[in-house]
Amino acid sequence: MAITKYIRRRPIRTGWRDLEEVSNRMSRFFDSVPFSTDTVGWGWAPHVDVSETNEELMLTAELPGLSEDDVTINLENNVLSISGEKTATRSEDDAEQRNHVWERRYGSFSRSFTLPRTVRTDDISALFKNGVLTIHMPKIPEATGRTIKISKN
Repeated sequence: MAITKYIRRRPIRTGWRDLEEVSNRMSRFFDSVPFSTDTVGWGWAPHVDVSETNEELMLTAELPGLSEDDVTINLENNVLSISGEKTATRSEDDAEQRNHVWERRYGSFSRSFTLPRTVRTDDISALFKNGVLTIHMPKIPEATGRTIKISKN
């Protein structure tokens, strides 16, 4: 029996491995769509920014096409909820109008945020201007922090 040199080959790719890779890519895509929500289904939810200063937390939500009467803000058990509904302006019965592109989202929405214990819930205020909702949540004085001076013995 002759001894031959071992040639290492690339691993054989199976269809299962390819299918799993496609599945992972699809999952990453649908997890990152801009209109995804924490709720079940393909509804819409406003995009929000949450920022913090030493004095307050500030939540800003984009609500184009809505007025302040269309939005409800609730606070219960340290959970801040923003909800509302955006109604469609088109009519299915309109025989003269044909829609070629329909990308805007309509329907009910709800977003909820658990507030930290450092927020003074009694002093939360909201401002709605030009389709942007801004919620100011001041911090309790103990949460703003302070510098402690080191004494010399």
